[in-house]
Amino acid sequence: MTKQFPIDKFRTLETPFYYYDAQLLRETLSTIKEESGKYDRYCVHYAVKANANPKVLTIIRESGLGADCVSGGEIKAAIKAGFPANKIVYAGVGKTDWEINLGLEHDIFCFNVESVPELEIINELAAAQNKIARVAFRINPDVGAHTHANITTGLAENKFGISMQDMDHVIDLVETMKNVKFVGLHFHIGSQILDMGDFIALCNRINELQEKLYSRQIIVEHINVGGGLGIDYSHPDRQAIPDFKAYFETYHKHLRLRPQQTLHFELGRAVVGQCGSLITKVIYVKQGTNKQFAIVDGGMTDLIRPALYQAYHKIENLTSEEAVETYDVVGPICESSDVFGKAIDLNKVKRGDLIGIRSAGAYGEIMASSYNCRALPKGYTSDDFI
Repeated sequence: MTKQFPIDKFRTLETPFYYYDAQLLRETLSTIKEESGKYDRYCVHYAVKANANPKVLTIIRESGLGADCVSGGEIKAAIKAGFPANKIVYAGVGKTDWEINLGLEHDIFCFNVESVPELEIINELAAAQNKIARVAFRINPDVGAHTHANITTGLAENKFGISMQDMDHVIDLVETMKNVKFVGLHFHIGSQILDMGDFIALCNRINELQEKLYSRQIIVEHINVGGGLGIDYSHPDRQAIPDFKAYFETYHKHLRLRPQQTLHFELGRAVVGQCGSLITKVIYVKQGTNKQFAIVDGGMTDLIRPALYQAYHKIENLTSEEAVETYDVVGPICESSDVFGKAIDLNKVKRGDLIGIRSAGAYGEIMASSYNCRALPKGYTSDDFI
């Protein structure tokens, strides 16, 4: 175990809770700014759905990133954290009237539109407010990603986006509308992508679509390629900061932008994933017939990814230096799927030990639920312990 945790402080807190390494988060944000800043007109937004902890959002806003939101609640969270409205983009396949009105009232930068009916409603609601809504069309590029089936979003079979063959029709339609302005194209092919070839495939598809538009004398102002860059769940300390150099370089090499175009990114997991850990306490060590269980007070209500995606998170005993033994690490929820990991090698576990479940900064705290009438976990940053 190479990462240092403030164990003495942890012992004073009620478990389970989330702990965020603010220094690592700031270093990650600095790397993003450095690598994206090598190229003209690269604009990075943070995908709020990954983690909306107010302290985390504030650190990200202070770095200068914009916000990518997929609900009215996320727009409110971004505004409250101080993100400028002109840096907020709003995506999502099922925007309700009040959410669209909220975006219009704040004059957010752009709505990423996913269907013709949605476009019509935005036009109607913008007219009622006597405003012009900026819209980008989310195009489903039918590009697969080497990731879990539940987090691919760019295939024709997925619910997201407007199909490529409908793009011309939608562009013709928007030109008849008085209260929307077509400013860009939006794409997103999935999450936890580590193969740069997937992003190259997206670049190639966007290049094709751009040529098609150019034949109509259409050059959009903004291209939004979404996010999707993954993290190393197996070795959180060895690669604490994702390879942003390769990520931005891939788009620079393979995406043919016009001189006047701005390229937008919506990074979530890659920003916050490695800075967060779920800290939970061992309640019991139970000897089964063929295995032993470390039963902890955190459960799938606090971190659902292992149950939902069969996701792997590195698990460490933070308070033991004894010889390694093998355990199934399980929670207290009344569900057989409430398992963080099977056959996990940990330093010998005893009641009261603190267990760290790593790489939980993304889709951890934000997806927590009160199933079994459990309290939601609190979130702390290392700044809280200074």
